[in-house]
Amino acid sequence: MDDRGGSFVAVRRISQGLDRGNTCHSTSAEFVTGSTAWLGRGLSCVCAQRRESDARPSFDLTPTQEECLQRLQSRIDVPYDSSILEHQESLRALWNAAFPEEELRGLISEQWKDMGWQGKDPSTDFRGGGYISLENLLFFAKNFPKSFQDLLRKQEGDRSVWEYPFAVAGVNITFMLIQMLDLEAVKPRTLVGATFLKFLAENESAFDLLYCITFKLMDNQWLSMRASYMDFNTVMKSTRRQLEKELLLDDLTQLEDLPSYKLLTQ
Repeated sequence: MDDRGGSFVAVRRISQGLDRGNTCHSTSAEFVTGSTAWLGRGLSCVCAQRRESDARPSFDLTPTQEECLQRLQSRIDVPYDSSILEHQESLRALWNAAFPEEELRGLISEQWKDMGWQGKDPSTDFRGGGYISLENLLFFAKNFPKSFQDLLRKQEGDRSVWEYPFAVAGVNITFMLIQMLDLEAVKPRTLVGATFLKFLAENESAFDLLYCITFKLMDNQWLSMRASYMDFNTVMKSTRRQLEKELLLDDLTQLEDLPSYKLLTQ
């Protein structure tokens, strides 16, 4: 989807492994859309790229920060693999957290569309974010179940008739955070990335927590902009700008100090 809408498959509201250095191919410093192949004809990635000639600073890491970054990068590198039992069980756990009252008929099922996947096989949508994007969704569901359900079922605010698909939007958020925080680099090359690693050294779940904050912030921006499906990229750009601004605020000692953390409810 581009800012005019493109090929985005919207969801009508119903009541009630990344390869480092090869995720986006634009050489522009502007926000670009990603390949619809890995997002299943759906939402495009919102990421920023710079020309190779652009000078970018790097920030030195403490041994603890370096170790935490490497562990997070190892998670990022894991693709979703439907043949791995652990991945299958995680996907079932996500369904049970989302729809505890409804039995899942199979890992390939039309039921998945109710969660906002583009088709009956969620594995095709995980190509954009890998297994970590599933882990992010599970962390959100387990730690902030009320906010998770509110976003899944679009229960808050004056909603658009045509809404963003919840699950695929979640994959986009994982991808956007990896790009924004420059997590594929050996060392962070942005102040935002360096700041995040300080939080990661104190809390190994910092990426998952920031994901939850970002998802809720994105939905808040969606509502305040009175957005519809054609506006998704615009909303993601606005979300990224706000998140970067908050991460650079003075006197932050933990991610829970971010203003947008207050949007989350357990």
